[in-house]
Amino acid sequence: MGEPPDDSHLPGNPEENRKERVDRELGELLQGLRVAATGVQVLFAFLLTLPFSAGFEKVDQTVRWMFYVAVLAAAVASICLIAPATQHRILFRSGLKEVMLHRANRLGVAGGAALAISMTFATGLVVEALAGAWPAALVAAVVAGLSGWLWFVQPLLSLRAAGTRTDGTPRPRSAGAANAPAGPNSPDAAKAPDAPDTGDDRLTRA
Repeated sequence: MGEPPDDSHLPGNPEENRKERVDRELGELLQGLRVAATGVQVLFAFLLTLPFSAGFEKVDQTVRWMFYVAVLAAAVASICLIAPATQHRILFRSGLKEVMLHRANRLGVAGGAALAISMTFATGLVVEALAGAWPAALVAAVVAGLSGWLWFVQPLLSLRAAGTRTDGTPRPRSAGAANAPAGPNSPDAAKAPDAPDTGDDRLTRA
């Protein structure tokens, strides 16, 4: 793993130093992952008991494949969401909290994607068993679209509007924006040096 990105430019509490900010952000992240991991474990337990239910052997091959995808995605989500807590114990007092913070953030995103896949297929297979293929496809599409929008697309659009990357670093300005003349209210215009005093100006003042 490389060095974590320099986030000293990011806004934060002016009364906390870099170590305190990393400790706070890691604690907040681990708390959020615990909440997500609880939901994954409930879904995973339901899927693991489903093959032992009466009538499961009568489902067709399509439902079986949906079940396989849902179980595999739930397992991947569980691994990704539990991994930061386990690594936090292994790396205890190692001085690698900032590395662990960025790694846990990526694992949380991957776990969320796997959870969305598992929820989509689990919902689809339940609806397919109760109402048929077309209602199952419709409900699965709604679940996939809603989770994809709220969990990924909407926050990415917010990052883009704020001009930052997913790791919190600012996006570089485009060539056109960098070469554009400074407006009267821009910071560059405010820092521009005063124009030299010419003879015409002296005549005007006289």
